[in-house]
Amino acid sequence: MIHVIIGTKAQLIKMAPVLAELERQGIPYNYISTGQHKGTMDDILVNFSLRRPDHSLYDGKDITSVVQMFFWMLRIVLSGRRRKQQIFRNDRNGIVLVHGDTFSTLLGAILGKLAGLKVGHVESGLRSFRLFHPFPEEITRLLTFRLSDYMFCPGQWAMDNLQRYSGTRVNTGYNTLVDALALALPAIREIDDVELPDGPFGIVTLHRFENIYNRKALERVISIVEHVGRSKMLLFILHKPTERKLREFGCFSRLEENPAIELRKRYDYFRFIKLILHADFVISDGGSNQEECHYLGKPILLLRRATERRDGVGRNCVISDYDMDAVDDFINHVERYSSEPLLPGTSPSSVIVEYCKPFAGQSQA
Repeated sequence: MIHVIIGTKAQLIKMAPVLAELERQGIPYNYISTGQHKGTMDDILVNFSLRRPDHSLYDGKDITSVVQMFFWMLRIVLSGRRRKQQIFRNDRNGIVLVHGDTFSTLLGAILGKLAGLKVGHVESGLRSFRLFHPFPEEITRLLTFRLSDYMFCPGQWAMDNLQRYSGTRVNTGYNTLVDALALALPAIREIDDVELPDGPFGIVTLHRFENIYNRKALERVISIVEHVGRSKMLLFILHKPTERKLREFGCFSRLEENPAIELRKRYDYFRFIKLILHADFVISDGGSNQEECHYLGKPILLLRRATERRDGVGRNCVISDYDMDAVDDFINHVERYSSEPLLPGTSPSSVIVEYCKPFAGQSQA
């Protein structure tokens, strides 16, 4: 059987086309949620017309800190070892699909191995080659590579990064996010409840551990946002962990009282993409946002030192390294980084599903 383990919103968005393709072809699958994120997950399921998880490993509050993640992960591994037959429906010949670089990725790979199943890693082979940038994602990827039997790589560069690992490499050509966008764009035309500013604006979305985990790191990125706000109107999209840290470190009121910065709660995926389409640029620390802007041709400034992705770098994407000169160059010449949308006709999700089909037909023990 095909088992799909998902824990975060970004993972669900990128795996939604895979689940949709399984359903389109009538291939049964077991959708397992780790419970790492729950807020707005239902909205994403509605966006892509998908069913709720068949099994949930955790039903508490969202996991938003590294300490919480450690104990959450330990608890699920111990519980999963006892309940592996229930979780994986007594399967002995199937494959467990995990995605990306989160703790849910590693957790799913560990559970798959404990159950004696094959592990398939979607979005495999991405590397920053800097162990602590991003942290802990780069470490999580390296550990997941070693646990993976099948590595679904979004391009030749990712394939080449996995030459020293023993798993079977499969080139999907592109990231599954391109399929998510292909599903989203037609539906976006029907959405008319997203309030857009009257004039030009940019979007800010920040959530990564290295940018919000302490006061110094958070104040650094907030200072950059405030600097950009002196010349540009900004919509600041609030992630829950980011909002909590903004309040904890006394930065929330600075943004709230800034007339050039409008704070907004998170949107579902389709509405967020509609905002991006109408924005002049995006400021983000997210890899998924980097990919979305690459495919949509939207200028993006990454508030990071390094990225594990090559999407758009040197074209529409600028890695800031927190350097104010780089920030100013991007903002003063943002039109230079606008490019034509890149939406290929090939479907990476279809490649993954075709490769996993034999596991759907294998008998259970």
